[in-house]
Amino acid sequence: MSAQVKITLVRSLNGRLTAHQSCVRGLGLRRIWQSVQVADTPENRGMINKVSYLLKVEEA
Repeated sequence: MSAQVKITLVRSLNGRLTAHQSCVRGLGLRRIWQSVQVADTPENRGMINKVSYLLKVEEA
């Protein structure tokens, strides 16, 4: 079983760069305080690192 990461959107997407909004949507987050678990892959880590100022990240 692959490692999982729990991410929570803690800041609004209003006024953010379109590319950053796309990264958050790509991770499966739609609204503030929503949490999702995603696989800990290099692709997902790249998106998480790009928008880390909007997220809370926990090892699941």
